[in-house]
Amino acid sequence: MKVVVVAEFYPRAADPVLGVWAHRQAIAAREAGADVRVLVLHRPLPSLATARAGPRAAARATATALAQPRRCTLDGLEISYVAFLAPPRPRSYGNWGRWAAPALAVALRALRRGFAYDLVHAHNAVPAGEAVRRVIEGGAQIAPPLVVSVHGGDVFHTVPGSAAGAEAVRAALGRARLVLANSAGIERRCRILGARATRVVRLGTDLPAARAKPYDDPTVVTTGHLVARKRHADVLRALALLRDRHPALRYLVIGDGPERERLRRLAAELGLADRVELAGQLPHDDALRRTRRASLLAMPSTDEAFGVAYVEAMAGWVPAIGADGEPGPEEIRSAGGGLSLVAPGDAGALAAAIDALLRDERALRDEGERARATVQRAFSWERCGAATVAAYEQALRVP
Repeated sequence: MKVVVVAEFYPRAADPVLGVWAHRQAIAAREAGADVRVLVLHRPLPSLATARAGPRAAARATATALAQPRRCTLDGLEISYVAFLAPPRPRSYGNWGRWAAPALAVALRALRRGFAYDLVHAHNAVPAGEAVRRVIEGGAQIAPPLVVSVHGGDVFHTVPGSAAGAEAVRAALGRARLVLANSAGIERRCRILGARATRVVRLGTDLPAARAKPYDDPTVVTTGHLVARKRHADVLRALALLRDRHPALRYLVIGDGPERERLRRLAAELGLADRVELAGQLPHDDALRRTRRASLLAMPSTDEAFGVAYVEAMAGWVPAIGADGEPGPEEIRSAGGGLSLVAPGDAGALAAAIDALLRDERALRDEGERARATVQRAFSWERCGAATVAAYEQALRVP
């Protein structure tokens, strides 16, 4: 079975962490028997936020994006970067599939001459799935079966963001022979948006052979992009409530993003500056190693379709805390122990959940064992790869 993965979020020279989960799923599918090639939709323009930072920042970002090699091999996978131009993201993201389609059509035709692929797997309806749909319907004589994975952004941001975005998502899901959702909650939303056939395929993580050496002090970690919906600020406020009860408690923040400076200021305002480490974005393996040395992971984020960060921590015997009512955390919790849920935005409830784990060393260790067992049973990359290839086979069977 020959498969082309098309994705916007995928590792590249300037950002080797971006979309690493899509890369890992492609590797897992290859190891489960699929022959995989990857086309990455690459917009070589700075973001609007970078452009507003000044001409030097914009020039540096543009030069970095333009320096991206057109082809590379990553972990044995052949990857081509398909450059396309589009207006700034905030107002036009729903239409990016239209902008990317011409370049993608050229790339798909060129790839087909040496790699007669059986289907195309697009990560996210917009822009990848919509771009593939336009290629198929645009008379380019390319009409492979289309599988679309929905990871959350389509339903949480693109659909409510604009009428054009909602139309593009519905069109891509309607064209797809099979839609893969990363949780049951997202699967239900995809059906509402017009997906004809759906299947839940959970992402995964590696399984370290042994526990990492813990930090000397009890440590709460959050690993993820620094954006408001991840609710790092709630964790800071919870730690302020626990200041006296756990005087040695530290907070490690792994990741970068627009909330970094705001979080630094809030930590200072709460008197926590000496307890908080903003580690920035780390290479994926380094982020895993540091995450798995922590006592627990706290990420009470909203609009959380799955949450690879939870299972990555849990695989290393690190229990996690998420927000109640979110599709991803609910999915993970339903698979076993090791993840507790609190009301989003409730720093008091989050503080109580952290305290319940930290005040009893044996209970913390037992919860870590349950976390590891949950991931081993339901969220390994091996299981993800087998489920992904089974989904491909289903898509090829059904006309």
